[in-house]
Parts: sequence; structure tokens; C-alpha cells
Amino acid sequence: MSAGGRSGLRWVLLVALAAGVIAGVSLLGLTREDLARLFAGAFWDSTSGRIFLQLRLPRVLMAFLAGVALSVSGMVFQAIFRNPLATPFTLGVSSGAALGAALAVKLGFVATLFGLSGVTLCSFAGAALTVLLIYLFSTMQRDYSTEAMLLAGVALSFLFSSMILFIQYISDFSGSYQVMRWLMGDLNTVGFHRPAILLGVVAPALLVVFFFARDLDLILAGEELAGTRGVHVERVKIVAFATVSLLTGVVVSFAGPIGFVGMMVPYLLRIWLGALHRPLLWACVLAGGAFLCVCDLVARSLIFPAEIPVGIITALLGSPFFIWLLVRGRSRRLFY
Repeated sequence: MSAGGRSGLRWVLLVALAAGVIAGVSLLGLTREDLARLFAGAFWDSTSGRIFLQLRLPRVLMAFLAGVALSVSGMVFQAIFRNPLATPFTLGVSSGAALGAALAVKLGFVATLFGLSGVTLCSFAGAALTVLLIYLFSTMQRDYSTEAMLLAGVALSFLFSSMILFIQYISDFSGSYQVMRWLMGDLNTVGFHRPAILLGVVAPALLVVFFFARDLDLILAGEELAGTRGVHVERVKIVAFATVSLLTGVVVSFAGPIGFVGMMVPYLLRIWLGALHRPLLWACVLAGGAFLCVCDLVARSLIFPAEIPVGIITALLGSPFFIWLLVRGRSRRLFY
């Protein structure tokens, strides 16, 4: 088979995977009677239909969009830092969001805005503050370097993690449990309000990344080379960093920190499809969304009727992957 044929087959497989996962996860558990009513048009007025429309389908969409956001964010950060281990979580965005959520729980902040809870709002505010602080610390030097960004992010991550532990320590049992449960990740949602907001953030972020995709290709090959080809490296890094960090902040504020998705999916797709970012972007959209949908299905089914936080499932998958990545020893060839 020619290279073009193999490439086309890979895209067919990715599209079929994403469509099959969405349909399968959404319809799994419906009885024959439910399916018969679904095709007859009488399903939506039944109890099963209302549960499907208000709980199951919104949750599947929430998982898919969160997986898209985390995978694309990981792809961009791996390009900026030229490192397969780089994700927004590395730079403390998730820690900032978690600190905001922990403060909201501790202070009993219950105000809502546009239907979003106080925990969600404070979580996003923490993520946005982290992005701003990393930018300010990075620009204290003459050059806006990735090393400065990384050091600032790691320092803030440790600081925020310590503050979260302190808040948990001084909280009562209920508050401490709320914070701990939120830190494990949760994709529960009722209705399409939250998925619609997330889609409204994910869509423009994808357009921004698509616009800068060719610049990211050159930056991945080397910042000096990118500069000689007319790329404004500093501007691209700032815009890309802010876009995917805030995108991650929105996801974390809605669903809690869900780790390893942004590291595993884009890395494996680079091996399978190559390092060009425009095709890689759409591959991350399809595979990242499908991956988190499957993880959420496992989380809901493993000890049914109880539910495991989805962050535990992704961590159980991500830890062996991280070890494999270190043992493999050839990961950086994709980035140099």
C-alpha cells in the first residue's frame, strides 16, 4: 500500500474510532425495548429517554470535549518545550485551578454566574492567575525563554500544592473530602449547559492552534531556524501558551484535574502520524476525545453501581506509560 493509502486508512480508523466510541458509550446499557422506542421515535418521552438526554449524552459530550482540550493542549506544550513530558499540568495551571477550588470550598463561596458554581468560577480564576504570574515571571528576563516559563511554572506548582495541603489540613472532614474528591476529576453534568460552554471555549482555541500550526512545526525544529523563516517566536509562544493554558483552566474548573491525557495521546499520535501539527491537531481532537470517553466509561462501570473518579483511571494508565517512556529512551528523537 502506498504512503497516501496508509495515511488515508489511518484517518478512516480515527474517525470511525471517535464516532464508534461516542455512539457506543452513549447507547451502552439501553435495553432492546429502549432501542426499539428510539428508532420508533417514542424514546424521548420515556424515563430512559429523559435520563439519556439529561445525564448520559451530556456527560459523553463533556468527556469528549475535555479529552479534546487536554490532548490539544499537551500537543502544543510538547512543541513549545520540545519535550514529550511537557503539559499544562507541568506548569502549575492545574494546581492554580485546584487552589481556587479549594479556597471556594473552604470559604463557602456559593455565588453563581451564568449557571456556573462558585467552585468552578474560583477554579478558573486560579488558572488564569497562574497563567498571568508565569508570564510576568518569564518576562523579568530579557528573553522570553521556555526555560524561564518552565521554572516559573514548576515553582508555582509546588507553592500552590503546598497551599492546597494546608487548606485541607485546616478544613473539617466535609470540606477536606470535597477538595479531595474534586482533585480526582469528575465529569458529571446535568443538561447541555456546561458542555455548550466548553464547546464555546474549545472551538476558538482550536482555530488559534490551527493558525499557528506551521509556526509550531518550525519551532519544533529549532527556534533559531524558525526565526530565520520569519516566525516571531516570542509572540507565537506567548499566544500559544496563553491559549492552551486557559483552555486547560476551563477544563479543570469544570471537571477537576485529569492527568496524563495531554501527555499520552499527542505523544503516541506523533509516533503514528508524524510531527506536523495541522494533521496532528485533528488527530488529537478525534483520539483525545475518544480516549477520555472510554476512560470515563471504565470509571463508571468498574465497580458499578458505585463510580471511580475518572482521574484515577487516567493515572492508572498514565503511570505505566510514563515508565515506558523513560525506559524506551528514544522519545526525544521526535523533538530534535
